[in-house]
Amino acid sequence: MARWQPGARERLVLAAVDLFAEHGYDATTVTQIAERAGVTKSTFFRHFPDKRELLVAGQDTLSRLLTEGITEAPEGATPLAAVAAGLERASNAMGPMNRELGPRLKAAIAASTELQERDALKSVGLSKAMTEALQARGVPPPVAHLAAELGLLAFKQGYTAWTSVEDNSDLATHTQAALEDLKAATESLT
Repeated sequence: MARWQPGARERLVLAAVDLFAEHGYDATTVTQIAERAGVTKSTFFRHFPDKRELLVAGQDTLSRLLTEGITEAPEGATPLAAVAAGLERASNAMGPMNRELGPRLKAAIAASTELQERDALKSVGLSKAMTEALQARGVPPPVAHLAAELGLLAFKQGYTAWTSVEDNSDLATHTQAALEDLKAATESLT
């Protein structure tokens, strides 16, 4: 095995997502994931406590980037403008590996109830982080929660669009467009 080859964490995530899609979450073992990634089982456990945690790999980083963008938005920015700043910060940190992972991750989640539940919890966590960042800016709780949910939906829609096209566009372009579409949609509700 290529024991000291860099990128073990990323290879583990890609291997797991592929195996979950091919064989199902329940039928996939940690040993299979480690072998597919070209690492030892102990290397797997240095990066993840168990295979469930592979799905939320990067959630802490994503939450941090979203909240940093919201926190650092200009003073006086509207709640959605602050969310847009968070989306831009997080989107700009996403690279080719994130783009490649999208369709594979979607297939793996679709094939497993447990992964669907884990993905839903991830969404709740991201929304909560954005809501708290908005409230720290003085945004009232109902408005903060609504803006955060729109931001989460924009991120999901933008990510899906980004991973569905084969061009040189960046994720930020797609998340900002999705947020603008959602903003327009909310104006038609009144």
